[in-house]
Amino acid sequence: MSLSATFRVAKIPRTTLPPKSCKATPSSVSASPAPASGDPPPKAAKKKKEAAPWCVYLIASSLAPRTYVGVTTDFPRRLRQHNGELKGGAKASSAGRPWNLACLVEGFTNRSEACEFESKWKNISKKMTRKRSEPGLNSVLQHREVALSRVKTILDCNHLNIKWHSS
Repeated sequence: MSLSATFRVAKIPRTTLPPKSCKATPSSVSASPAPASGDPPPKAAKKKKEAAPWCVYLIASSLAPRTYVGVTTDFPRRLRQHNGELKGGAKASSAGRPWNLACLVEGFTNRSEACEFESKWKNISKKMTRKRSEPGLNSVLQHREVALSRVKTILDCNHLNIKWHSS
C-alpha cells in the first residue's frame, strides 16, 4: 500500500480476485459441462434469434394529402401505432390519422439495407419538384411512385417485392 503525495490517502493496488466458489444445488446441476471462467459459451449453446424480415412501407392519410415512409419488421403493429391504437407511433404521423397502407416493399436482407432504401426514397421525394396546383392524395402518391422508380434505378431492387395497394 502506498500513500498519495497530494491527498495522503491510502491507495490499494488492484488485483484480480479469485473466482467465487459456487456450491452446486440439485436444481443447478446440468448434464453439460460448465465453460471455464471467462470463456464464452459454446456456439451450440447460444440460441440464435431468427431475424425478422424488414420492410419499408408507405402510408397515406385518409384526411389530408399526406404520406409517410417508414421501416419496420411488423407492419400491422406499426400501422396501429401510427393510428394511435398502440403506443409508439411517430410524432410526424399523428396529424394525418387515420392512415392506410399505400405501398409495401418487402425482401430486405437486413435493417441496414431497409434503412438505406427508406432514406433514398425520402430524399429523392424531397428533392423532386411537385406540381402544387394539383392538390390531392393521388398527386402525392404519384409523386412518391416516381421517386420510387428513381430509387430502383440507383439501388439493386431485383430481390424486393413491391406491392402497391389501392384504398
